[in-house]
Amino acid sequence: MHPLLTLKDTQAPSVFQPANLLREARRQRELSHDDVPELCLLDPDGDMVRYLKRSGQAHAVSHWACYHSEMWRFAWDGLDLGIVGCAVGAPYAVLVAEQMFASGCRFLISITSSGQISPLRPPPYFILIEQALRDEGTSYHYLPPGRFSKASPLVLERLSGLANLERGTVWTTDAPYRETEEAIAAHRKEGILAVEMEAAALYALSTAKNLPLICFAHVTNQMAQSGDDFEKGENSGALEALDLAARTARAWLDGNT
Repeated sequence: MHPLLTLKDTQAPSVFQPANLLREARRQRELSHDDVPELCLLDPDGDMVRYLKRSGQAHAVSHWACYHSEMWRFAWDGLDLGIVGCAVGAPYAVLVAEQMFASGCRFLISITSSGQISPLRPPPYFILIEQALRDEGTSYHYLPPGRFSKASPLVLERLSGLANLERGTVWTTDAPYRETEEAIAAHRKEGILAVEMEAAALYALSTAKNLPLICFAHVTNQMAQSGDDFEKGENSGALEALDLAARTARAWLDGNT
């Protein structure tokens, strides 16, 4: 057994619960116990948050009790949404996601920038992530060892009608600057579409705790192997990402009726 897997009993309850941290944060900071919006977004790149703040559409959620982030509330296409920006990487994304669900979130959408592995078409474009290769550490605290973390079948079913998306498998890594030529070629041969940093861990959380969430990869780059890379379009792709989030939220809500 790999040393990092020693004492990883994924069935054992955790001593440190997100609700306990939030309770103490509220006490220390004299915050109210109001819930956050039921629909929440993770924005690892921060482009959506920056656009919403710049355009005057974002309002700070003053009772958000996380020590490490700020949550913003906004309306989009008639929906009330909460968003946290720059929660990049598996450990941080899962930490924030746990606290979102402990604070009243009922459905979470993550839209993260990613590097192209299989050349489906020129970037930028979105992939609905169906499963993610577990090349990170966080997922192994939530699920037994395995090659992939998978999106909830129920969530995938409710989102089956979303159009203008690629769908498939991505590679979640903890170390983007260690994406070797050999690894990229092997993953491309396996049919992996893109590389990002959060989905495998978020899907492990979703499976372990039965929390409804979905992850999208916004393929924006070819790992800077040529010029003019990392281009997302107008407003750094924020409008397209926000529209995708709204379509996704509505599809989820329609499935609940």
